[in-house]
Amino acid sequence: MVLLTDRNDEQESPAPVKRLTIQTVEIAEDTTAIRSLDWDRDRFDIEFGLQNGTTYNSFIIRGEHIALVDTSHEKFRKLYFDTLTGLINPQEIDYLIISHTEPDHSGLVKDLLQMAPDVTVVASKVAIQFLEDLVHQPFKRKIVKNGDRLDLGNGHEFEFVIAPNLHWPDTIFSFDHKTQILYTCDAFGMHYCSESTYDEDLTAIEADFKYYYECLMGPNSRSVLSALKRMGELPGVKVVATGHGPLLYHNVEELIGLYRTWSQNQTKAETPVGIFYVADYGYSNRLAQAIANGISKTGVAVELVDLASVNDLVELRELVGRCSGLVVGMPPAKSNPTVQGAVSTVLGSAKEKQAIGIFETGGGDDEPTYPLLNKFRALGLNVAFPVLEIRDTPTENTYKKCEEAGTDLGQLVTRDKSIKAMKSLGADLDKALGRISGGLYIITAKKGDVSSAMLASWVGQASFKPLGFSIAVAKDRAIESLMQVGDRFVLNVLEEGNYQPLMKHFLKRFTPGADRFEGVRTQAAENGAPILTDALAYMECEVVSRMDCGDHWAVYSTVYAGRVSKPESLTAVHHRKVGNHY
Repeated sequence: MVLLTDRNDEQESPAPVKRLTIQTVEIAEDTTAIRSLDWDRDRFDIEFGLQNGTTYNSFIIRGEHIALVDTSHEKFRKLYFDTLTGLINPQEIDYLIISHTEPDHSGLVKDLLQMAPDVTVVASKVAIQFLEDLVHQPFKRKIVKNGDRLDLGNGHEFEFVIAPNLHWPDTIFSFDHKTQILYTCDAFGMHYCSESTYDEDLTAIEADFKYYYECLMGPNSRSVLSALKRMGELPGVKVVATGHGPLLYHNVEELIGLYRTWSQNQTKAETPVGIFYVADYGYSNRLAQAIANGISKTGVAVELVDLASVNDLVELRELVGRCSGLVVGMPPAKSNPTVQGAVSTVLGSAKEKQAIGIFETGGGDDEPTYPLLNKFRALGLNVAFPVLEIRDTPTENTYKKCEEAGTDLGQLVTRDKSIKAMKSLGADLDKALGRISGGLYIITAKKGDVSSAMLASWVGQASFKPLGFSIAVAKDRAIESLMQVGDRFVLNVLEEGNYQPLMKHFLKRFTPGADRFEGVRTQAAENGAPILTDALAYMECEVVSRMDCGDHWAVYSTVYAGRVSKPESLTAVHHRKVGNHY
């Protein structure tokens, strides 16, 4: 049975309404998937643009006892509970299995516990601690460890696999021995919304599957391999019931194999950057993820390490020794001996000329930052970015600042390699390619409270109907995160003979989180992005598609508004001497 409920049918408003629908499917004996389809979601956090929406998947398993695996995003509150109560009386649910407590999966846990206060919550120890702060009410609980089992009756015996940091510190997988379904929440998922319950069209989903891995799982490659090793002890997985996107059934072996290959390649990287933090303290998990995303944009591998989970100091010492850069999230001042020993090992294993960055984690009792930073300096490490101080609840600007700091570190550790690459092309080819000229433009963008800008010359008209153009954006540019499909921005055209002040301003290196428009005259476009008052012309644009071009994205955008301030003036032109760098 499939039930689809569209929120557009329930409301009338002149403003566009985001489409939210529900799909229910019997995926195995006594097993129902409740898939919350978020068709128009275009972004997950500030960093990750979505081209195909997403889903939040929840599951009912009926044995002699009834279990619910995960809930949904709070935006689906009415749709989800209308659907759930149409399938089952919530008070008949015996167990609520929490794969992890990230709000997009646990956003309705508090509501469910109010409806069914006798439900027993089954989760990892860390997840139970998180839930206590989330629901603010007593609840029955069952803490599970790796290998623990829960018998629902009628053959539905669940076995739990601990999978921390995929991509939340409290993650567990749940395996039903009767149906051979493995419930994995974020792992093996993707942000891809369609009415197809399963992965039958591999070509359609493979790009989103890889993008999701790179954004969320790649920095945790060691944790991925640990989880895969534990999964290998299960008798056989027929279906991977993910928390996002289609369930894996047709290509289970191939897609799990890709996780293994990608993670092995990541961990074999000779010079990764290590991010060391306490995962269940303050806002460290999301802050570390934002920094990792910024580093990954430069093509540098990342290793995320939870200091509280370190059980082999020799292995930690070996990792620190082969890192090109280190990032430390400050632990609580009164850390346990495991954390203290791990921090001491990181400090004692650091080497001269490694890059170092420090961030506060906002737990309210962070260790002071500068004494530790000064110890790293004394060892000869290079400070990659100013200390990231967290004084209040992190905002989009905070996470963007962390991303930019990560990118600065990634660029620092690859600087010598980049300079070498600039000299690698043959002289004739290098000079010939450099004869391709372009105009001079400044791209400006704003989303929420986050704004950015960049100087561009690789811009060219691409279509008449609709009016559109392409622009090449380097993957490590700060503005790249604001130029995802559906995002809007302004293309400012610089004037021949009058472009030097603006070009000089936007060519300078900005510190993470700095206001790129300070001292520049601007006015707001209809889409909210800044228009440069001193530009020759401007166009308001919307990103339609992006193509991966190695170290750049080719971004195709349509134009829907614009104006020329000086019709008699010409566009500034940029001539290069070489073709393998700007």
